[in-house]
Amino acid sequence: MHLTHALWAQSATISIAAELAFQAPHNLPGCPARPELRSHLNLPKRSPFTREGLAALLHALTHIEFNAINLALDAIWHFGQMPRDYYLDWLRVAVEEARHFGLLRVHLQSMGHDYGDFPAHTGLWDMARKTGGDVLARMALVPRTLEARGLDATPPMQSRLRKVGTPDALRAVEILDIILRDEIGHVAIGNRWYRALCKQRGLDPLSTYATLARQYGAPRLKGPLNLAARRSAGFDDAELTLLNSQA
Repeated sequence: MHLTHALWAQSATISIAAELAFQAPHNLPGCPARPELRSHLNLPKRSPFTREGLAALLHALTHIEFNAINLALDAIWHFGQMPRDYYLDWLRVAVEEARHFGLLRVHLQSMGHDYGDFPAHTGLWDMARKTGGDVLARMALVPRTLEARGLDATPPMQSRLRKVGTPDALRAVEILDIILRDEIGHVAIGNRWYRALCKQRGLDPLSTYATLARQYGAPRLKGPLNLAARRSAGFDDAELTLLNSQA
């Protein structure tokens, strides 16, 4: 988190070697010894209406934001020959994800826990690995698919936390307001670069997305879609009509 902020502090003068490409590491980047990583199928289900269950939910959100830092940084170093603005866009995303991680971790600590206290899963990295060879596929299927699912999932989660009604749950609602606002911008950056790459390659964005989703096994959408947030993030009516029919 602190290293990400340090990078951002240098962003105005940082030298970007955009012509270089790097080999992806075999292990997860920036992966601490804890939390214990498991398949999502092997994670226990807990109710947020209990204090322990609420802490587990907050830990899951904290883990998502931790991984989101690495995903944004991976979009920077993994793909060469992109415009300077591309790298600065994803560096800004990494900084905002680090801020989200910090907010959630402090809240988790206020409940007597810390990041690493609960098991977590690596699902967010599955698609990153699959799309490591093509920046177009990465833009299509990480920010525009996986992160966009967060736009849909956040309001129902906030509604449930309001029903829990405890000060800890209501503070989580406030943090999720901040995250949702910023995530709209992150998905918009994904949309911007996805469309720019489609234009550069002479591809139709709508049909290309459907092809990439099939090719890389993108997860099926779960409704209801947050249409207002998705519109703010740059999805057009044709895309939303297609996505809504699949949810």
